[in-house]
Amino acid sequence: MSGLSLQSVKKNYGATPVIHGVDIEIEKGEFVVFVGPSGCGKSTLLRMIAGLEEITAGDVYIGDQRVNDVDPSHRGVAMVFQTYALYPHMSVEQNMGFGLRMNGRPRQEVAARVAEAARILQIEELLDRKPRQLSGGQRQRVAIGRAIVRDPEVFLFDEPLSNLDAELRVATRLEIAKLHRQLGGSTMIYVTHDQVEAMTLADKIVVLRKGVVEQIGAPMDLYDKPANLFVAGFIGSPKMNFLDVTVSDGSVVLKDGSSLALTGTTKAVPTVLGIRADQMRLASAGEGAFSGEVSVVERLGDAEFVYVRTAWDQEIVVRVEGGSNTPVGTTVGVVLSGRTHFFTGDGLAIEGLSLTRN
Repeated sequence: MSGLSLQSVKKNYGATPVIHGVDIEIEKGEFVVFVGPSGCGKSTLLRMIAGLEEITAGDVYIGDQRVNDVDPSHRGVAMVFQTYALYPHMSVEQNMGFGLRMNGRPRQEVAARVAEAARILQIEELLDRKPRQLSGGQRQRVAIGRAIVRDPEVFLFDEPLSNLDAELRVATRLEIAKLHRQLGGSTMIYVTHDQVEAMTLADKIVVLRKGVVEQIGAPMDLYDKPANLFVAGFIGSPKMNFLDVTVSDGSVVLKDGSSLALTGTTKAVPTVLGIRADQMRLASAGEGAFSGEVSVVERLGDAEFVYVRTAWDQEIVVRVEGGSNTPVGTTVGVVLSGRTHFFTGDGLAIEGLSLTRN
């Protein structure tokens, strides 16, 4: 299996640029997830790798081969689409082996590859069925099986779970993770707008916004050390809380006048304090960094998300243990008990600062 390299890749539709010079290095055997909001360019990038979209500028390499002008069928990639794209009049077995038959592969080889893919995906009993006789999850596994039989250099997944219900999304996500291991660490690129899928599947995440790469890194690196406000707000569920602050005499001051002492040095001036929901705890009113009124409580069983509306009319979410039974309307204090993040007015992360108390 091969790695993949995108070098200064650009895409224009007419005079409108949509991909702005993207550079990404994907190692052989990595599971890489392109994640970002709708319209960020992640599916366009995937289609450029597959050869389904023309590259305006830059280069795409699969292994050592520059593939800009290589026909999609000769790039050594296999793509799994959101819509399954199965032939309704063909059986599962015929759908999975269709591409190999069109390439003139011997019947015995096609049968062997289909049987092996069916075994890996545990769909042997479905081979004689038509797509209309399958559930959504089964159809998606058939689409993945059609990619497996091609033994590609790179697997490309374009939001493959979007049409599945919540329970089936989780089950199929686990199957894809297991598949990556079963196939001996094949190179896989997976596109999604769901940051939970990105965090749970990826060896490496590429965060995109408006055709630009905002940050590349391992899931927990992006979670713990976001490069900017966008990544901090996009990665993590619920998203990071952001508090506007000013700096005065070595402290940051919140909108209600509360002063929080800083430690560390930096030339950058923080204007935003960021803290995740699980890095705070609730206390009695008047304690902690600030107080506020509980406006909403989301009960998830093992955890609760408590939304606290501050005196300056901002809603902050705090994660607490399940069963806390915090009443809506209660005034509580919020203690900043864990890691904090600081950002400049331009939204860039500032290293080297932390709070000494709240």
